[in-house]
Amino acid sequence: MSARDQLSAPTIRLSDYRAPAWRVERVELEFDLGIDVTEVSSRLFLRRDPAQIEPLRLDGEGLELLSIVLDGQPLEPSRYRQSEAELEVDGARDGSVLETRVRVRPARNTALEGLYLSGSRETGFLLTQCEAEGFRHITFLPDRPDVLARYTVTLRADKARFPVLLAGGNPDGAGDMQDGRHWARFVDPHPKPSYLFAAVAGRLEKIERDYRTADGREVKLVIWSEANVIDRCHYAMDALERSMRWDEQAYGRNYDLDVFHVVATHDFNMGAMENKGLNIFNAKYLLADPDSTTDDEYRAVEAVVAHEYFHNWSGNRVTCRDWFQLSLKEGLTVFREQQFSADMNSLALKRIEDVALLRRAQFPEDAGPLAHPVRPAQYSEINNFYTATVYEKGSELVRMLAGRLGEQGFRRGMDLYFERNDGQAATIEDFLGAVGEANGVDLSPYLAWYAQAGTPRLRASGRYDAMRREYVLTLAQHTPPTPGQADKRALPIPVKLALFARDGRMLPLQVDGHPQAGATELVVVADKAEQQIVFREVDAAPVPSLLRGFSAPVILEGMDSAADLALLLRHDADGFNRWQAGQQLATCAYEALREHGGGEAVEAWSEALAGLFAEDGVDPALLAELMTPPGEVELAEREREANPERIYAMRQQLQRRLAERLGAEAILARYQSLVAATSAQLDAVSQAQRRLKRRMLDLLCLLDVPRAQALAAGQYEQAPGMTDRLAALSVLVRTAAPQAAGALAHFRQRYADNPLALDKWFSVQTQHPGEPALATVQALERDAAFTLKNPNRVNSLYGAWTRSNPSGFHRADGAGYRLLAERLAELDALNPQIAARLATVFNGWRRLEPVRRARAREAIAALAEREGLSRNLAEIVQSMLHE
Repeated sequence: MSARDQLSAPTIRLSDYRAPAWRVERVELEFDLGIDVTEVSSRLFLRRDPAQIEPLRLDGEGLELLSIVLDGQPLEPSRYRQSEAELEVDGARDGSVLETRVRVRPARNTALEGLYLSGSRETGFLLTQCEAEGFRHITFLPDRPDVLARYTVTLRADKARFPVLLAGGNPDGAGDMQDGRHWARFVDPHPKPSYLFAAVAGRLEKIERDYRTADGREVKLVIWSEANVIDRCHYAMDALERSMRWDEQAYGRNYDLDVFHVVATHDFNMGAMENKGLNIFNAKYLLADPDSTTDDEYRAVEAVVAHEYFHNWSGNRVTCRDWFQLSLKEGLTVFREQQFSADMNSLALKRIEDVALLRRAQFPEDAGPLAHPVRPAQYSEINNFYTATVYEKGSELVRMLAGRLGEQGFRRGMDLYFERNDGQAATIEDFLGAVGEANGVDLSPYLAWYAQAGTPRLRASGRYDAMRREYVLTLAQHTPPTPGQADKRALPIPVKLALFARDGRMLPLQVDGHPQAGATELVVVADKAEQQIVFREVDAAPVPSLLRGFSAPVILEGMDSAADLALLLRHDADGFNRWQAGQQLATCAYEALREHGGGEAVEAWSEALAGLFAEDGVDPALLAELMTPPGEVELAEREREANPERIYAMRQQLQRRLAERLGAEAILARYQSLVAATSAQLDAVSQAQRRLKRRMLDLLCLLDVPRAQALAAGQYEQAPGMTDRLAALSVLVRTAAPQAAGALAHFRQRYADNPLALDKWFSVQTQHPGEPALATVQALERDAAFTLKNPNRVNSLYGAWTRSNPSGFHRADGAGYRLLAERLAELDALNPQIAARLATVFNGWRRLEPVRRARAREAIAALAEREGLSRNLAEIVQSMLHE
């Protein structure tokens, strides 16, 4: 059926939620594992809600039912009904035991949801992925997060082909069987929903470590992978131990099983999965070594390992009542992960990275046809709501609360939340209620943030009254309409602020109603359409610094004086706020360059950065970020009719102005000094030097291309690690250097047996700006190493091209749109989740200039008319076209 036909797919609404009529106290599962055929036997110990009169209905898709027994009696066909999506059984009562045996076929499962084969038939292994609704592809069960049960799992398989058998929970026995088979049993003492079930079987190697929790529990930490990459798991093990210790200290949370298993796979739809006691990771977020892993990827491994571990409490011990509450576990855990990463690395740089991601991924989502609240009111396909809004914006909402309550207050609230909801399926209201109650604060007004889509605009203006020695700051908020939400209400927006004197000093603040008189920083909550804050005893017109630390996920407007922003860029002691001022000033400079060919903002930006460049003591990593203007995606968001080709050219021109102000010789001298200090070490100083070195090479490209290409070629050859090597290769590719072909051939040969490094080889080639990128993508599609069946490889080609190279994807002739639409249809037949996720790159098509807008719409409409689209992809493309 076409996407239009898919509109008849059922819509799930938050307002229709009802507690389950049937719960499951215990689940006993037995797997007879095979690559082509696996048989699953289940025993469900049922409990019925006496207040509801509903027949027993169990979710199940793609299952071949072999037998069904109720309370020890085989059922006649007349006593049950199996459809494509469920099994309905007559005669069940409170306390009944239902037994089923089903057959599934892992090798055919290209959707990578349920039980599937990762890798080849000869050497690959079996594993499961059940979030959000994958368990129903394994056996029959009420597959919803508010049905929590205790699981006992027995796995049986050929010992030679599947020597390692794993499931969630604690080991409870293992042994050999006849005919070369063996078995292993696992028991999870903690109730959990079906989406947290996991099993793994195959030839895997391990590293392990003993760990003692703060409350005295002895735990065995074990990381599993295929043998050829097990030596690349040690960094992840260190990160896991750091994560566990941090959670004990920061939140008082201890691990609660005897063993913690982590498994790496190259075939996975997500980044990783927090299954209770058996985390499964996309290999790109677990494997690391200096030769093939960049600095950014090391930090990503650490962050994702922490994220999945932190889920043990914020997601597993306390799970979500329904999928509308997804951000209750994901947004909260992203925030906890960000706290951890900031503590492990740099607070300022971590905040810069997080806000940059928010603006690059979530703000455009909020501004397009796929806009939705952090807690959506309805959905057809839940997999389409694993979005930047749920994760990144959800994290920002938690951060707002933590900022308002303070570190001790937020910890009190989290303690009460975990205590009150342990072993339960909770809601956003439960979270806000516990955190607020622990601090004597009503946080219910913040529910509006969870229910309202769109990014609020906060317009600020200031007026100084010399006679009264008062500075009046006016804050007005407005949220543009989004699909299905034309009218918006005012939200509580915590605004952390400071005032600066013209000499760069922070001023003491006196504001009526705020007891911290004399403090240099305070938080005011803007919760009306417009309101004023009056600062008293101000001797001269100050420079306001607003949304410090990005205290709320809003777009700040109105504070765009070039002189004021330049002052903050030069003098603000807080790294994030200095960067924030620089981004605002760079945006003003870009717009001045676009409209007038230059002006005060361009000069102010380049002069301020030249001053910082000449200073001693500025952190090199921070300096690199300060000298990088907003990306093409962020700049496009500010234009009513975006022309990506022109945006790229104007951004390059802006950076050239900066490079000219610094001077080629000064840039070269800084680059050479950083080359002299180059090492492969992972300490903060070494990473910072590598980051600034890359920025120097990029700027030199704008002034002296042949020299920059020669330096990049030398850097590639002499690079001690992947960070320098990939940075050099990127310069060679983007500038079409004569040395590029040789470097690409060398890279391909060197990493031919390393799938994650080979992903980089695909991605870097898609970054040549402008129209030539399409021909490169088409050539790479024909490469023997490319496949649509591996999500990482798909994202390394199409994802990198469409998301990171706007001028290369958004061709005026629409050829990029047509190619992507064709590939989405092919991919959808294999893996609907990945196809739908990739299709979201069309989200901003309405804001393109008319020619590109028309071509994009044609491609989307043609895709929507295709027969046989999955519900996942159909929902996305139909939303794109909805007026």
